[in-house]
Amino acid sequence: MKGLYFQKSSTNEEITFVFQERENLPVIEDNYVKLQVKACALSQINTKLLAEMKMEKDFFPVGREIAGIVLDVGSKVSFFQPDDEVVGILPLDSEDPGLCEVVRVHEHYLVHKPEKVTWTEAAGTIRDGVRAYTALHYLSHVSPGKSVLIMDGASALGMIAIQLAHHRGAKVISTAGSLEDKQCLERLRPSVARVIDVSNGKAHVAESCLEETGGLGVDIVLDAGVRLYSKDDEPAVKLQLLPHKHDIITLLGVGGHWVTTEENLQLDPPDSHCLFLKGATVAFLNDEVWNLSNVQQGKYLSTYLKRCDGEAINWSL
Repeated sequence: MKGLYFQKSSTNEEITFVFQERENLPVIEDNYVKLQVKACALSQINTKLLAEMKMEKDFFPVGREIAGIVLDVGSKVSFFQPDDEVVGILPLDSEDPGLCEVVRVHEHYLVHKPEKVTWTEAAGTIRDGVRAYTALHYLSHVSPGKSVLIMDGASALGMIAIQLAHHRGAKVISTAGSLEDKQCLERLRPSVARVIDVSNGKAHVAESCLEETGGLGVDIVLDAGVRLYSKDDEPAVKLQLLPHKHDIITLLGVGGHWVTTEENLQLDPPDSHCLFLKGATVAFLNDEVWNLSNVQQGKYLSTYLKRCDGEAINWSL
């Protein structure tokens, strides 16, 4: 049985992918589940994070978002039984690649797959689904009547976040990086309150949001990155599509929540003072937050999928 792995060159400049023959999986023990993989998503491999966590190896398994059928369970497994259909995310330290016929995984990294969701949809949306749910539910406490700005709404994360926000009764504003993205967002039902086209670099996100909210500002911002420096110090593409951090602070309402994906966010004293005056909060959306705790991993996944089982999420988008 073969599995796909990636290998970094000695100079760390080149990555190669190789298939390696794997031995038969050991006897399933305790809380582990033996899983036949039906679908696996290919997400970006964060080599920087692996280095920071001192988890670098000669060969690192590829593919972590998986969906499949339970073949066997350990003696202490309490949530699953053979023939269950499940979906989950393999941990960073997993020895098994998702791109393999059979994997062995701890039960806390899996949840039951909703019946209406296909294998491909489950594996392809679970990561961004957990990110969106974490951002809106745990980090910003979205609720009916709240206004939410979702940057880059036509992305995978943005599309799921828009639907979850609508499901919670929030008013959604979004940005689009191209005409195609703008048309896609305008076709959504329930409709987005306002789509801000930033593709030409002329749209003012802060002004548009303040206008849409009657000058009050938005309650929640989920960004897709921000500009930290002046125009002269930023790449042209980033300058065109991303708002400046000052714009985000300006459009935030009193008691607002800013959820950022910018891991190197820098706030100067005047920025912090402005956030203080508004009573606003800043939260960081860490892609790997579910790897910090096995129990928390299962909690995040199961809560997200229970919310999505039915009409809340259009999995085909």
